Amino acid sequence: MKKEDLKIFTKIPPIKTERLLLRKILPTDIEDVYEYGSDPKVSKFLLWSPHPDRNYTRFYLNFLTVRYRKGEFFDWGVEIDGKMIGTCGFTSFDIDNNSAEIGYVLNSNYWGRGIGYEAASAVLKFGFETLKLNRIEVHYLVGNTSSEALSKKLGMTFEGIHRNAIKCKGEYRDVCIAAILKSEFNK
Repeated sequence: MKKEDLKIFTKIPPIKTERLLLRKILPTDIEDVYEYGSDPKVSKFLLWSPHPDRNYTRFYLNFLTVRYRKGEFFDWGVEIDGKMIGTCGFTSFDIDNNSAEIGYVLNSNYWGRGIGYEAASAVLKFGFETLKLNRIEVHYLVGNTSSEALSKKLGMTFEGIHRNAIKCKGEYRDVCIAAILKSEFNK
């Protein structure tokens, strides 16, 4: 993978799955993004706090528009039945080592339906087949049993815990890392 390969995200290609459309996040998604972005259950294990109001969400969506244009944002909006219910995509790339980190967030009203697995599987496939990555990992805070279960379901191998690796909402937290290699995904 080369840095110029990331230019694909300036016009992020849609991905269709059995139930979902993964597509560019738009400023018109404000109500859907605010719905899950303001939910404390959703952000409990994430680095960001709940959105305090719609103006915050509007600012965030405008910020994403600029980042998409520059090819500096690598998340898809997860849409089901015309409603955007979360995001899934890449949080970072290590171009020299042909690897990336995946991240995801879903509206709590849609938890437990296999949607996270369906979206993340599609993003893994895109990463391995389109971007030709060799390794994709996920980082999640200790205690996030949902992300732990999803990583296992995706076929990722738990690799360990980085102690006090991140300061989240004012306190240092331990971070779990799990990963899957292209050779494992293709099985």
